[in-house]
Amino acid sequence: MLTVLGKDYISRIDNLNNEVWIDGKKIDGKISQHPAFKGVLKSKAALYDLSNANKETFTFTSHITNSEVNFAFKQPKTKKDLERRFVATKEWAQSNLGLLGRSPDYVNTGIMALGVANSIFHEDKKNYDKNIFNIYKMAMENDLSFTHTFINPQVNRSIGYYEDSDKIIAAKVIRETSDGIIVKGARLLATQGGITDEVLVLPSGGNFIEDAYVYAFSIPSNTPGLKFICRESFVNGESNFDYPLGSKFEEMDSIVVFDEVLVPWERVFLYKNLEIACNMFSETKFNTMLLFQAITRMIVKTEFILGLAETIVHSINIIEYQHVKDKLSEVISTLEIMKSLHLSSRFHSTLDHFNTMVPDYKPLNVAIYYYPRIYPRLIEIIQLLGGSGMILLPTEEQFQSPISSYLENYLQATNVNATDRVKLFRLAWDLCMSSFGTRQTQFERFFFGDPVRMGMGLYNSYPKESYVKLINDFLN
Repeated sequence: MLTVLGKDYISRIDNLNNEVWIDGKKIDGKISQHPAFKGVLKSKAALYDLSNANKETFTFTSHITNSEVNFAFKQPKTKKDLERRFVATKEWAQSNLGLLGRSPDYVNTGIMALGVANSIFHEDKKNYDKNIFNIYKMAMENDLSFTHTFINPQVNRSIGYYEDSDKIIAAKVIRETSDGIIVKGARLLATQGGITDEVLVLPSGGNFIEDAYVYAFSIPSNTPGLKFICRESFVNGESNFDYPLGSKFEEMDSIVVFDEVLVPWERVFLYKNLEIACNMFSETKFNTMLLFQAITRMIVKTEFILGLAETIVHSINIIEYQHVKDKLSEVISTLEIMKSLHLSSRFHSTLDHFNTMVPDYKPLNVAIYYYPRIYPRLIEIIQLLGGSGMILLPTEEQFQSPISSYLENYLQATNVNATDRVKLFRLAWDLCMSSFGTRQTQFERFFFGDPVRMGMGLYNSYPKESYVKLINDFLN
């Protein structure tokens, strides 16, 4: 039975005592009590509680573990399975308005994709295929959470750059032992690094000239020598009135430092095999399954934005203006486009040779090309609708001070009192203009990688032959 409750998850992360650094200081004691992590850990814990409260939606009985496990680990074998996955993913995302880009089901979906396609990692006299399957099984049995990293530090982005091996920056294998490989260097960009059970480390493109950079493994977040160096926290305060989003959903991003970390052989599932490294994502459908989760979350986030925009325009009574309805129609169009693309991926799904019902990658690739470009516009629409009301926003403390009567009188709106209007506009401000909100915009811009590279990938992978044949047939 699935027994991991929210409090169990928080206790588990606290007890790991991961080496996390923020503002130049190492976190000592319970990380769940640190202001930078307190809110997001509570939000993640709520997901575990939600799973236990509605097991029919969020769990399934695994024939591998003979127990109930989280829906993200289920290998979809039918279109009905995909539909159930969509429903569960959407309901999880709705609990955080689609603002948790790395809720546990994201990487767990990737673990599932790797685990059920483990045979592609098979090599003679190696146990790599068994290792990734055992990681998959362990993750199910313990309902583990993962962060993942596959980006090298941005030292030099030029095409011809090759890192000097005498100065290790990007994480590489520096030696082998009977116990495992020793990794030294750094990786980016581990969102929620330090507050997950495990770190999934995947091949990073661009450094495959040396075998030392060709590897994949998963290790506990408290592995000796593993350090998470965090950026500045965007939690500006714990007040749900002042910071309704940042106080709950701020996901920390971190540099992952491998200070001569020993990775046991049983945790390695790829090493020095360039062919597998280049083909593993397409063969396992890893990216496609991740996009299935991500696009679902983006749909929920767009629903939130539409609801926010509609509430704003009615609160200040500007719905009769044509340009306002035109802006709202942009949001509606975005929502319907994203929903349609996801529906198309489910409708045209097919079984692969691992007996996985795989969503059609084409509409998902279109969605991840489209959304990073349209999301900044959605944010701009909220800013334009809010106008100067997005700037003059008193705090909760001011509403409880001797000047509250002035605020209630001068900041009221047509259809709401001053307190409720400011509460609404602070919600919009936290999405659009706070440090938390601007990070959200940048996060969506680069969610699945460089947007131009995504465009190239869409073009290169899209089947165009039948359309060219149509033109040639007409001309002939």
